[in-house]
Amino acid sequence: MIEEDACRRLGLKLITFRASSREPPSVDQVLRAKALFESIAYPALMHCKSGADRSGVMSVLYMHLRQGKPIREAIRQLHLRFLHWPGGRTGVLRFTFDTYLREAEPRGMSFLEWVQSPDYEPARIQAAYSSARRGPALDRVFGRE
Repeated sequence: MIEEDACRRLGLKLITFRASSREPPSVDQVLRAKALFESIAYPALMHCKSGADRSGVMSVLYMHLRQGKPIREAIRQLHLRFLHWPGGRTGVLRFTFDTYLREAEPRGMSFLEWVQSPDYEPARIQAAYSSARRGPALDRVFGRE
């Protein structure tokens, strides 16, 4: 693999962290991301194949879980200027955080509390997004994952 060879040559540690671009992050993914951000050496580089959605959701989690930024500020990482298209299938990522802001933040729940509560239902969020989303043609145009 190109990344493995490059990291080995440069003496860098490569950590592979799987994230989805088309479904809400699982509870396990959020908790593993938190543990990752607390344990890795910095500076660090995150990337994904397209560079917009998986790295975007991980950037939101990093800014919130590691830097302590409110979700309302951290979700700016999932923006069109960073090539995140909110209307395609990957828009479920932004929709997940918007759901938190709409449903849980007003009740005083932290993002982590929400994700670990019975209120966080990724399947419900996915279904709500899928029924409301627009832009499937753009998924084909951009060849998004």
